[in-house]
Amino acid sequence: MSDPIIIDTFIVGGIPVDVHSHRDAVDSTLPVHALFLLHGRTDSTKSVVPIARSILEFNYEPGTARKKDLIIIAYASILRSTCRLLASLTRRDQDHRNHGKRLVDPQRNQAWHKDPAKNNPQHAVDMYTIQTGTVHDLTFLIDHIPAYLYPHVERNIVEWGVAGISLGGHSAWIALVRGTLGFNFAIPIIGCPDYTKLISQRAQDAGVLFEAPHYPLHLKTYVDAYDPASFPFRENGVTNPFLGKRVLVLSGAKDKLVPWTASQAFVEGLEVGNGVKKVVLEEDAGHECTPTMIQEAALFVSNWLTK
Repeated sequence: MSDPIIIDTFIVGGIPVDVHSHRDAVDSTLPVHALFLLHGRTDSTKSVVPIARSILEFNYEPGTARKKDLIIIAYASILRSTCRLLASLTRRDQDHRNHGKRLVDPQRNQAWHKDPAKNNPQHAVDMYTIQTGTVHDLTFLIDHIPAYLYPHVERNIVEWGVAGISLGGHSAWIALVRGTLGFNFAIPIIGCPDYTKLISQRAQDAGVLFEAPHYPLHLKTYVDAYDPASFPFRENGVTNPFLGKRVLVLSGAKDKLVPWTASQAFVEGLEVGNGVKKVVLEEDAGHECTPTMIQEAALFVSNWLTK
């Protein structure tokens, strides 16, 4: 039996993009939901390929009552001569800036460290610029990828979502508050919506003063104005950008790199109005995307496709 997962590769404005879909959607006329999938810091595309497969296979099991079809979009880190590939040969997906085939300087992906050989003095600004840079990439792709996917407007993408692990989870939170993007659905996995809390705790753990030059004033000003935690996320009014959105938060209680304490106050206070907020704090999980988290993500996507 042929592999049910199809991967088509497009070059969108110079960015190689993989679109994962299921063969049962090929002749469908249903509207489409598109989900971006982002990996973590210092990681690569390899970590998210099986997650895309799991989500698609779960949502295309026989008898599934979908009202929408699903495509999963990720930046391709390896180009092949053919667009449709067996998943067993595929080792590529979302490469953040300065990761995978987009790697420029590996040191910029490191954190503060007491060993000078491993230390990245600009960790705070390097990590945040990758997060926000990825969101800019998503804006670009939302604008242009439909022309590559459906040149004759054969299908319509009616909703956009984003899921991400660690660094990708941080980007997923940021994408939700960028009003021009139109994201109403997000699954941040071991990510944090409050950059100030996260990076200040990391500075303290590393014995670094949480001030310039480690935390530049320009960066502080930007974070204070545009980070998800800077918005009135507790309010039940129009100024809250999270109202009406569907958010699944997946975290590990034993995570030391992105500790739950950095996210807890925000997540517990987050108001989504008539949207959906689900929080799964896995007691025995550290900084990892576990099978339980993948199952929860697949189920949350299923609910999105049937609404």
